[in-house]
Amino acid sequence: MNLKNKQFPLQIFRAYDIRGKISLLTPEIVQATAYGLVDQYQKAGQTRLVIGYDARLSSPEYAEIIRLVCEEKGLSATILGCCSTPLLYFIARQFDGNGIMLTASHNPKTDNGIKWIIQGEPPCPDKIQQVGKSAIIAFDSLESLVIQPVQHEIVVKYCLEYQHALLNDIQLKRSFKVVLDGLNGSAGRCAALILKKLGCDLTTIRCEANGHFPDHAPDPSQEKHLVKLRNTVLEQQADIGIALDGDGDRLVLIDEKGTIISADRMLSLFAEMCLNTHPGHEVVYDVKCSTMVANTVRHLGGQAKMIRTGSSFLRTYMSQSQGKAVFGGEYAGHYVFNDGRGFGYDDGLYAALRVLEYLSQQPDLTLSQALQAYPERYCTEDTYISTHSIEPAAVLRDVEIKSQALDAQLSKIDGIRLDFEDGFGIIRASNTGEYFTVRFDADNPLRLNHIRHTFVSMLSDRYPQIAQDILDAQ
Repeated sequence: MNLKNKQFPLQIFRAYDIRGKISLLTPEIVQATAYGLVDQYQKAGQTRLVIGYDARLSSPEYAEIIRLVCEEKGLSATILGCCSTPLLYFIARQFDGNGIMLTASHNPKTDNGIKWIIQGEPPCPDKIQQVGKSAIIAFDSLESLVIQPVQHEIVVKYCLEYQHALLNDIQLKRSFKVVLDGLNGSAGRCAALILKKLGCDLTTIRCEANGHFPDHAPDPSQEKHLVKLRNTVLEQQADIGIALDGDGDRLVLIDEKGTIISADRMLSLFAEMCLNTHPGHEVVYDVKCSTMVANTVRHLGGQAKMIRTGSSFLRTYMSQSQGKAVFGGEYAGHYVFNDGRGFGYDDGLYAALRVLEYLSQQPDLTLSQALQAYPERYCTEDTYISTHSIEPAAVLRDVEIKSQALDAQLSKIDGIRLDFEDGFGIIRASNTGEYFTVRFDADNPLRLNHIRHTFVSMLSDRYPQIAQDILDAQ
């Protein structure tokens, strides 16, 4: 095959990772990317790293390709096998904080991707683009590797080390009836072992890694993907339902009544937990979170800090806060503890265990009771709206100009966010495709509709198709 005749898919090098369809992220592209990654590690003076991979069918082969390129270039690489991203981050600490994870997280089975850390830090967008540019150069002179078939493998040693760390951190004062849904990703097996060792009465669903994802994509943020978990929680009369995404760095919980707990409510509870022990500290959240999060943090005497969306930006901010930020979370379900416990990265299982520990400190406290102070918001989920081939920057600029006539606080951290006294609206350009992400939130349904229509009216003159799409998405 003449590789030079194939176009290099630079669009898969995104703001916080590399991700795309395997028709684009082919073995040759992975190999070229590996040269870019190795170059970045070596320029940072690093000599060794670990490689992990998720349940996807292509992941073991892609991990082996990267290992071979590392070997060729004199970089020591150890394969961890099929594991969660948090497990990779944990073990990477023994390898100078260096690790590469083959995963497309919660994306459909047709996708794959690459995340990495150098000296414990995720790459900034510029570093990701640098890898892309280096990969293009490598791609032009690439000689395809011959890879023998590689099977998914679980390396028990690393799973045990990760288990040991979590079991040392978490103290449950009573047992719980738990339903765990691994969504056929790479985190379920190890998570189940930890919950059992903590004395939980455990029911498991889809905890075996299966890259065919027979039911649906491993995305717990979609309510339709949680039907099996919710039904099982109610049937078993369980205390809690835990759903982990494809690589285990995101979490969704279901309470004992079968209610799916939104990220806004989770963030508020975690803020309460961390500010109780670290009063006056900072709690970090992304631009898609509701006004309730900031109000809760301020009410509890903490400092509310809003940052742009992206778990790598969250982890970087937390690690560079010098202990000022005790907790950070995202609307997408990433939660990072930095309160002297936890490990400073997003781990869905660890976040769930912290909830169980908190509940166990009172004899009969249920999850629904713990969350009573943080009622569910009236809001839309992330809605994806086509750009209709219009330059996103022009649309956002127009919204910004028109918003100046409104009684709202403007934020341009990531797109255009308008905060009203009783809710907010946001429109931002996607990092992953030709679309906008919009979300609206309010104290009541009437205001939710009003805020949505405020955005529609700002767009309707010049961008009627975009405005109509937002209306139709109700």
